[in-house]
Formats: sequence, structure tokens, C-alpha cells
Amino acid sequence: MAGLKNFLKRLSAAQIIFSLIAVISLILYLILTLWWRGQEKKLTDQQAADRWGGREYAQVSCFVTRDVTLDDFSIRNFENQLTTALADVAVTLDEEEGSVQGNQQETEESKRLFIDAYSAPGKITLVSEQATLEADAIGIGNDFFYFHPLQLVDGRYFSENELMTDYVIIDEDAAWQLFGSNEISGMTVTIGGVPHTIAGVVKRDESRMAKNAGLTKTLVYVSAETLEDYGTSEGVNCYEVAAPNPVKGFLAKTVREKFGPTEEQMKVVENSSRYTVEAMIPVILDFGTRSMQNAAIHYPYFENIARGYEDIRAVVLIFQFLFLLIPGVIILVFLIIKWKHRKYTTRDLIYILMDKKDKALEKARVFKR
Repeated sequence: MAGLKNFLKRLSAAQIIFSLIAVISLILYLILTLWWRGQEKKLTDQQAADRWGGREYAQVSCFVTRDVTLDDFSIRNFENQLTTALADVAVTLDEEEGSVQGNQQETEESKRLFIDAYSAPGKITLVSEQATLEADAIGIGNDFFYFHPLQLVDGRYFSENELMTDYVIIDEDAAWQLFGSNEISGMTVTIGGVPHTIAGVVKRDESRMAKNAGLTKTLVYVSAETLEDYGTSEGVNCYEVAAPNPVKGFLAKTVREKFGPTEEQMKVVENSSRYTVEAMIPVILDFGTRSMQNAAIHYPYFENIARGYEDIRAVVLIFQFLFLLIPGVIILVFLIIKWKHRKYTTRDLIYILMDKKDKALEKARVFKR
């Protein structure tokens, strides 16, 4: 304790102030780092690759302009091309089963090399015995809810792989308007005169970010076929896939080259790496022009949220850099001052180093004997 007091007494006021600045900067850097990690964990829409296959997988989303027509045939065609592309780089189902399945009992999911989903915005009318509701809708295909694990209040998800596609998932607002309760899984609504079963009820994200992203109204989820046949569909505008990524950027490159639309007609995002330092540099450099939208792409609410967090991540990254730069500059200045006021010459330093080297060699020779 006495030694610490003596050390502090030898420090000048300037040294104490700059030392405190350096320590506070490092603490703020640590706080920002931990805060961002907590925020990133909440972005489950960006983590399908980790859930599906781990670090060797990637998640990629493709958003297309309004003039692009995507249908079941074009998506199946891309799935075949992706399977071929993976086989060309020696990634096969048998190889992946070893890493995904391990010693567990084989399941239907372990037989699939990749997982994908697509969605289309629109509007639809639901009729119950109590009320009629016209609501915004998302028509979904394949495993949409694997990519977007919404918080279930009641019931379960559904996917296109099920034999029946006459399911609907509604949010709590819709549940209360149609039935006066949110525990209604298994009950029936009529869409276009056709009965549909309520598979589940989800809690709508009411955060400020979600509201700014467009999630302000009642939203229901139906199959893409139901929306096309009985509602008003704007067409598929989002395709998502989680697949093996044997080489960095492989999956994103495959989507760009094989999916169909031209580069001007689509925006491809690698979700699994979008918040890394490398990916954030272009976002920071595009500050001021990033919000300018030349392509007629209607981003779904979940992508708007993800893009909003890109801006937050960019600001956090800039402050993290500054909070590391400040102590770095202080230490550098301290070393320069120490060097300028040194009581030895460069030649003395060389002699000291050579002497230490000779002593080390002598110890090594003694040890060998």
C-alpha cells in the first residue's frame, strides 16, 4: 500500500489526468462491446445459419425489385442449382450429416443440406363468427418461421412442408379482434370463403425500431398460395437461405449468379456476417448516401429492422475505435516523452541487449552440460 502511495506521489497532475482518461476510455469500450453483444443476440432473424448448421454455414437474403416475378418454379430451379454448386465444391449430404447429425438419431431435418424460405407482402380479409378483419399479410413459403422465430403466445408455427396449407398465424391484436381472446389455436377463420385453421398466435414486436420499420398494424401470416388465391399479393420480394459456406462468400456469390434477377434488380445480404467489422466499413463509408434508394425494392419489416441495427452498429463501432484510440495515443505520447528524456543512448541500448543475449547463450550452454 505504501509503495502505491509513493508511486502516485511521483506522478504529475497531467499524468494522473491522462491515466484516468485512458482507463475511462477502456471501460467505455468494454461497456459498448458488451451492450452490442446483448443487442446482437436479440436479432434472431439474422442467426438462422447458426441454428441450422453452425459456423461453417451462412445465411443469405435476397430482396428483389417490384418488376421481378418469383414463383415456385423459379425458386425450385435455384434450389437445384444450389445443390449442384455445393456438389461441385465437394459438399454433399452424406458429408454434412456427419457434422450436423453426429450420434443423434436421424431426423427429417438432418436429411436436408440447406434450408430456405420466401415471402410476399399483401393484404387479406379474415372472417370469424364475431368479426371481419382486413389486415396486412405476409404470404410465406418453405420454412419461413425457422428464419423468423416469432414469439408464440399460443399454438405453433407451420411450414410449407406440411400436407395442409390452410393454416394462418395471427398476432394478438388480430386474435382479440376476431375472437376476444389470444388462446385460440385450433379455431377456424374463413378466408375467401375457405376455412383456415389458426395454427398459432404471436406477440408483435412493439419496440421503437420495429414501429419505425413498418410493424405498426395488425399482421397475419398465411401460405403464399392462400395470399395469392384469396388476398391481394404484391408478389414474392424476399428469398432467404441457410446453407454450407465452404469458402468465404460462396453462398452469397452463388445467389448473385444463380438466382435469376440481374444485379440491378436485387439486393443480396449475407446476414450471418453483416455486423462484422469488415462488413460495417462500407456502411460507415456510405454515410449520407446509404439511405438513398434507387432500386424499387420494398424491404419487409424484418430487413428494415436489421438495416436500422446496421446504422447503430456503425455508430457503436466508431465510438469503440475512438475509445481504443485515446489510450493508444496517450501511451504513444508517454513513450515518446520517455524516449526523448532517456538517460542512455541508442548505442547503450544495443550494448544492453547484446549483453543480455550473451548471458542467455551462456545459460543455455551451461544447461546443456
